[in-house]
Amino acid sequence: MSSSSDDLLLPGFRFHPTEEELISFYLRNNLNGKNPFKSDHPWIYDVFISFRGEDTRANFVSHLYAALSNAGIYTFLDDKKLKKGKKLGTQLKKAIEGSRICIIVLSPKYAGSSWCLDELVHIMECQKTYGQEVIPLFYYVNPSSVRKQTGDFGKVLKLTGNEKMSKARKTEALMSKWRKALNDVANLSGFDASNSRNEAELIKKLTEDISTKLDISLLSITKYPIGLKSWVQTVTNFIDDQSSKVCMIGIWGMGGSGKTTLAKAIYNQIHRRFEGRTSFIESIREVCDNSNNNSKGITHLQQQLLSDLLKIKQKIHSIASGITKIETRLRGQKAFIVFDDVTKADQLENLCANPELFGSGSVLIITTRDLHLLKSLGADRVFTMTEMDENQSFELFSWHTFRQPSPKEEFSELSRNVVAYCGGLPLALEILGSYLYKRTEQEWKSALSKLEKIPNNQVLQKLRISYDGLEDHTIKDIFLDICCFFIGKKRAYVSDILNGCGLHADIGIAVLIDRSLLKVEKNNKLRMHDLLRDMGRAIVGESSPKEPAKHSRLCFPEDVLEVLSNET
Repeated sequence: MSSSSDDLLLPGFRFHPTEEELISFYLRNNLNGKNPFKSDHPWIYDVFISFRGEDTRANFVSHLYAALSNAGIYTFLDDKKLKKGKKLGTQLKKAIEGSRICIIVLSPKYAGSSWCLDELVHIMECQKTYGQEVIPLFYYVNPSSVRKQTGDFGKVLKLTGNEKMSKARKTEALMSKWRKALNDVANLSGFDASNSRNEAELIKKLTEDISTKLDISLLSITKYPIGLKSWVQTVTNFIDDQSSKVCMIGIWGMGGSGKTTLAKAIYNQIHRRFEGRTSFIESIREVCDNSNNNSKGITHLQQQLLSDLLKIKQKIHSIASGITKIETRLRGQKAFIVFDDVTKADQLENLCANPELFGSGSVLIITTRDLHLLKSLGADRVFTMTEMDENQSFELFSWHTFRQPSPKEEFSELSRNVVAYCGGLPLALEILGSYLYKRTEQEWKSALSKLEKIPNNQVLQKLRISYDGLEDHTIKDIFLDICCFFIGKKRAYVSDILNGCGLHADIGIAVLIDRSLLKVEKNNKLRMHDLLRDMGRAIVGESSPKEPAKHSRLCFPEDVLEVLSNET
């Protein structure tokens, strides 16, 4: 049931939109390539609610409207009582036509309003014309009674028809339209209030369903989510088991291993449980590093966190005031927050000094390359991103290179070589796969030959972030030494040699392991991803790539031979 006013309201009935606001809303809702609704139709609202005021206005519908609004769903709802017999206004018709989804609250007295019935007829016509989604909500009425117009519901409809008949003899055609619309809407998939434990549960289910249909707040993730589903299931199962407390989860792995992608997929899967109290704070390291000063970056992130969770734009002037605001305004709130790419403990302390301030059932996810950071924060569980297996690697590479799940036959062996080079790292598979898309066989061979000598710069720059994040130059030296000389050597043997050089190898190696730059195999031998090794060796030679004698270390036999030959 909606306003007969000639003013179009956005969102709901609380204010009138300016032309700029309408254009902004239109663009926000029509530039999504995944939009399942008719793309060339000028949508104004997300949801239109059709209901009988005297049945539901004071309680259920007002609670439903609040839940939809809190979830960021633009909803048209009337707050005025309409006079009997008044015709559907032009602006009301526009509101129906401009709504992506129409919820029909079919209550016991819904058919007692000719206004509601006319509204329903127009909604069902718009469904055919514009492709809108129509969701019936059977509010303590039997769907069969609505479909067949029997029982008390049928009696109410008959009384409405009789009332119309006494005023106008041409009502038979109108009754036929009403009956058809009721039959059509009752045949649609919807919600039955009698199947829910209470109205709060019903509203929650309906809000989640609409959010899914609208793709509200869904984050863009990888185009080809190979192997992602099982990861998401594993993490969400753990979250489900922690529902009585504040759950802090860490996602740890080397650069390009898919930490952020996994976090986004988890966010898309469960964020609707939190009724709009969600925030994805992306690229924390980058925001802080790119700010003129660290303080500016942190306050920007504090503002984003508060604005996301409170749905009100926040202005913060200092880190200290931001911490205070977060602690006072968010205390006790059940929230879902992802802190992406955290590199230092103080970044998180300034955004979430005390995780326990949030309400039970809250979920905090931290993605990082630093395992020690997660340990110091007391994460309930750390999920380690491992390399993709050979089959997954082939499939991901093939989708990026050939736009199909397996390589073309003539490129099968070349693909195997590239996949082996990538070592199961999703970032490398994606970058090199896209680079080789639609290349000739000769170009593939040339690219592979080049990779053997000069690693792909895009991949190296992403991996180098972890190296640059090592603040201790001694640990950087240990990393470069291992890249050049000690891969596959026993940990104790390497420690003895490096300690003899005054490098404090025991703590240095431990830090490298925590930062995803080094691994220790079961036989206690040091192992490193081939691309990290190549990145380290590239760093050694970057100052004088053509003059090995000026390198800090000689990694390759041919370089050693050249230097010794020049010395003699």
